[in-house]
Amino acid sequence: MSRLLRSGAVISAMTMISRVLGLARDAIIFNYFPAGGALDAFFVAFRVPNLLRRMVAEGAFSLAFIPVLSEYKETKSREDLQKLLNHVAGTLSLVLFGITVLGMILAPFLAMIFAPGFSLGDDATSTSASKHELTSHLLMITFPYIFFISLSAFASAILNTYQKFAVPAFMPVLLNVVLITATIWWAPHFAEPVEALAWAVIIGGIAQLGFQLPSLFKLGLIPKLNFKRGHEGVQRIMKLMAPALLGSSVAQINILINTAIASMLAAGSISWLYASDRFVELPLAIIGVAIGVVILPKLSGDHINAKGKAFSETLDWAVRIGLLVALPAMVGLMLLAKPILATALQNGVNDWSLVEMASMSLMTYSLGLPAFILVKVLAPGFYSRQDTKTPVKIGLIAIGSNIVLSALIVYPWYSMGYVGPHAGLALATALAGYINAGLLFYQLKKQGVFHSVSRKLWLKDLARILIAVIAMAAIIMWLSPTDSWWQSAGLSAKIGHLFALIVLAVMTYFGTLYAMGIRKAHLLPED
Repeated sequence: MSRLLRSGAVISAMTMISRVLGLARDAIIFNYFPAGGALDAFFVAFRVPNLLRRMVAEGAFSLAFIPVLSEYKETKSREDLQKLLNHVAGTLSLVLFGITVLGMILAPFLAMIFAPGFSLGDDATSTSASKHELTSHLLMITFPYIFFISLSAFASAILNTYQKFAVPAFMPVLLNVVLITATIWWAPHFAEPVEALAWAVIIGGIAQLGFQLPSLFKLGLIPKLNFKRGHEGVQRIMKLMAPALLGSSVAQINILINTAIASMLAAGSISWLYASDRFVELPLAIIGVAIGVVILPKLSGDHINAKGKAFSETLDWAVRIGLLVALPAMVGLMLLAKPILATALQNGVNDWSLVEMASMSLMTYSLGLPAFILVKVLAPGFYSRQDTKTPVKIGLIAIGSNIVLSALIVYPWYSMGYVGPHAGLALATALAGYINAGLLFYQLKKQGVFHSVSRKLWLKDLARILIAVIAMAAIIMWLSPTDSWWQSAGLSAKIGHLFALIVLAVMTYFGTLYAMGIRKAHLLPED
């Protein structure tokens, strides 16, 4: 089996474990806390440092650091490489400490920016705090998460560069375990139960960093903090990071914009959007993020060694595999939105209304899944060549498009009194995703670094995928029970039916592809 496919399979397997446990975590949280109120406050307090994590740590930092680290690994001595790690560790720690302290001090102001609707009234969520005050308090607790998880991402980038993918991919499991523990056992001991989740976020970040240290020790690459200024490698990373901060985080910024707008809509809108986002994140992480992580070091090496043909073939493989999974996942999520949400969320303090409202945004958000995955697999085509300016320009267009589309879709939806304007926010994000992906693809072709296989072969493969998707959709619609059944059935019955539907859908999809001639060779890239 190709090394790329094998590495991708390892990451996908570890990510699958993490994401499934993450969905279990969310199901438990929604079954212990009612949507809206204090739960909305926590999701805002968690989303802000989580956004910074994706922008600074897993986004801009990793995309700038891995190409430089790969170059040092290929062309420099071991001593030079260790010095790079030491200087990066020292600089990163110092910057993160400053960001963390500043974020904690400015927590009330940040809460007002990212959830302006919370400060418009005095919607009490506890006996002692308004919604805005609770959000500020929780944000102050969760903000140090950015410090620990960013250092954790630094460790992950080193391990990924050395083809050690399993440990970083498994790492998020720890956060999920801590949050589940906090929901069930810690929350009852807090005056404001949701505060337990905020403290769990910090503990989870520390656990994820500590989990990777033994692997770094085995490689002999434990960094020592060095604060000396002017290191050539650090300067290059910082120069690459500045534009990458925006270019790598378009989807996250769009979601944060949606969160701010949703805070001014009906109570519970943030929780409904969060729930739909989490289910779209499952295939996005298993496929898009996994492929992106695997191909970035490979593309960096191909670029350094002037292997233009191998570079293009890797990108072409990533796009084909991405679409092969993204299209059926999109249709499956749209058709199974209510069954999935009814099984995961409607078994405790929340009723069928949560399923109805969250399913609206899940269906519209799912429309953008192919675009979100393509962004993840196309962006490394720029960052591996240390081109961070092009994704930034495209990112600005995508963010601007999301804001304009949100206004064009949500305002009339809301002003006319229609149910579920939050779904319009998800739709705007999905459409902006296609603008982002399309422009990335166009620029890679224009720059002459991405030469796909023949158009005739691409159209043939795409036609076979679409036929298989139609067959899968027919099976789902034929065998899925009515909404009334999902509303009244017990948890075990819903789990059984949902599992059976998913298995039959997957078998139908891949069985149809096999019948039309898709074989293992279509999935294997060139090493």
